[in-house]
Amino acid sequence: MAAGFLSSSSFSLYNSRYYSSRNSLGGGNASVTFNFRQRSLICSSSKNKPSFVDQILDYIEGGPKLRKWYGAPDRLPKDGAILEEAETYPEKDEVRDAVLVSDGDNDIGQMVILSLIVKRIRVKALVKDKRAAVEAFGNYVEPMAGDTNDRSFQKKALRGVRAIICPNEGFLSQVESLKGVQHVIILSQLSVYRGTGGVQALMNSKARKLAEQDESFVMASGIPHTIIRAGSLQNTPGGKQGFSFKEGSAAQGSLSKEDAAFICMEALDAVPQRGLIFEVINSEDTVSDWKECFAKLMEKAEQQLQ
Repeated sequence: MAAGFLSSSSFSLYNSRYYSSRNSLGGGNASVTFNFRQRSLICSSSKNKPSFVDQILDYIEGGPKLRKWYGAPDRLPKDGAILEEAETYPEKDEVRDAVLVSDGDNDIGQMVILSLIVKRIRVKALVKDKRAAVEAFGNYVEPMAGDTNDRSFQKKALRGVRAIICPNEGFLSQVESLKGVQHVIILSQLSVYRGTGGVQALMNSKARKLAEQDESFVMASGIPHTIIRAGSLQNTPGGKQGFSFKEGSAAQGSLSKEDAAFICMEALDAVPQRGLIFEVINSEDTVSDWKECFAKLMEKAEQQLQ
């Protein structure tokens, strides 16, 4: 496994080899360094198939022909200015085809963003620095920076959004309305927070409150939602272990951040009729078919509601 980094910003690219194998984009043990636009990537590569980062580079650097599928502009303005969302996507005749990542600065959020780019999905991301996001991800991400408590900013961020992926807590509880959104995915640490005591519980008290508010909000909204209550998130290689979905496991177990990002992406294509809440940690059970896995989790959730 090789890790990567973006030298011109705080954004990081993790687990190129892992994601290339998950997306059937090849793998290998060789290491190769790419330098482009003052950015440096260290990743896995394959002698026979294009690696994950090779494809990302093709999309970002491939010129007008490859940009057309995404609808991105041919080039950035000469003065380096970033077009405003309202100008690019007018509210009138709105098409909801975007996925909003609620934290594009988060490690898991960045992994999710890269996977969305590979799938040629229109991506919007909440970030602290719009220019850094453009330098990191090119024109394939619509970065949104602003006060998430501001109603006008919320409306702009959610314009054209069909699904929201929240890699951490704190965004949903601030939102006034999710009207038009068709699916919300939350990566929740609530089980972990509830399982801690003493000083650790005090340290997690604010995060726990936000997680509880986020979950309560989306459950009351009536919008189809998937709440992934993961074990303690770890900076360990993904794709190396199996999983357990047993109730109560998340409070004591752990989950690779890379696996967490992958599960969020798989959840995007598995929209429940109402809501799906499940726990997951790394364990011994191999999941060979995630579509079937989510179908079983939904069936179990429906049975519990009857």
